[in-house]
Amino acid sequence: MRDFGLLIVGDEILSGKRQDKHLTKVIEMLGARGLSLAWARCVGAHRGRITATLKEAFASGDIVFSCGGIGATPDDHTRQCAAAALGVPLELHPVARDLILERMRDVAAEQGLPYEPERTDNQHRLNMGVFPQGAQIIPNPYNKIPGFSIGDVHFVPGFPVMAHPMIEA
Repeated sequence: MRDFGLLIVGDEILSGKRQDKHLTKVIEMLGARGLSLAWARCVGAHRGRITATLKEAFASGDIVFSCGGIGATPDDHTRQCAAAALGVPLELHPVARDLILERMRDVAAEQGLPYEPERTDNQHRLNMGVFPQGAQIIPNPYNKIPGFSIGDVHFVPGFPVMAHPMIEA
């Protein structure tokens, strides 16, 4: 039986601006399957620390869930750090691209606006589908913006409403 680990990424947790909701929920989800969490770490949005922690996670042989830092804001570095930890390039995942474009189309329709994927802000949203080469997507039932897996390390958003169903699946 392999160990399970949890990585929580974000300055918001360490500064106290947000309270962590992942640790307890992951323990609960694993416990419901007769499994347990062997370790957990929380790191801020510091590229060097995230990269070093991910290198350890990839090398550990553990099944690891990483929550946070995969969005498109300036402090979201987890995607880039995962690529650096593995020594692989980043690339726009074709299925992620399609899902993000579908989400843009849905939002435009809901707001009664034209669908304009070429707009600068919409092009920026496609960054959320740029993953380390070889990544597989994790579907997001909340808003279609996927997470990703590389081997047994699984990356989901920091928002519990999205992360928890993705981990559960």
